[in-house]
Amino acid sequence: VGLDTPPPQAGRHARRAVARSAGRDRWLVGLVGVVLLLAGTGAALLAFGVFGTGRAQRSVLDPMIVDALRAQPLLWRIVAIVGGLLLLVLGLLWAIRSLSPERRPDLALDAGADTTLTVTAAAVADAVAGQARALPGISRARARMVGDERDPALRLTVWLAEDADVGEVCRRIPEEVLAAATDAFGGRALPVAVRIEADTEEGPRVR
Repeated sequence: VGLDTPPPQAGRHARRAVARSAGRDRWLVGLVGVVLLLAGTGAALLAFGVFGTGRAQRSVLDPMIVDALRAQPLLWRIVAIVGGLLLLVLGLLWAIRSLSPERRPDLALDAGADTTLTVTAAAVADAVAGQARALPGISRARARMVGDERDPALRLTVWLAEDADVGEVCRRIPEEVLAAATDAFGGRALPVAVRIEADTEEGPRVR
């Protein structure tokens, strides 16, 4: 759902409103998997003699490489330790990035030729959630800004009361809540994802 008329690029960025992107993690995991697959395939082909029966009987490391390692054992130990520490640091950075909370960017609005008005992420979330809670049939609402400062998006979750009219809620959220937000944000187009759930612990979810 878009606030006002979204720009052409909004479709590409709207996925950020739905869920946190894991594209970079998938690409990195896929790259590591491809490298390991190629290494394993090469080792299997070598063991089965595809590159020659003589080569299959030889050690994995060339004798010249073995001699070089033996000639400078301290140097290669240092190289191995540095390489291991580097992999450890990269792994920790990857884990921290994957486990860190999503960013909550502020919303920058054009207030004039040389003026920019910044609305905090908390103010945007409180305003939208408050508008949603005012609708009949909605018992709770929560909103949050996601994405980054250049391409912010809004994620809205509402919980329905037992006597809620789902169709009426789905109609009034874009027409009233999101339209009011558009007016408040000076017509700024903003991708929005709305999630609707039943306000019961074990009741079925409505999306």
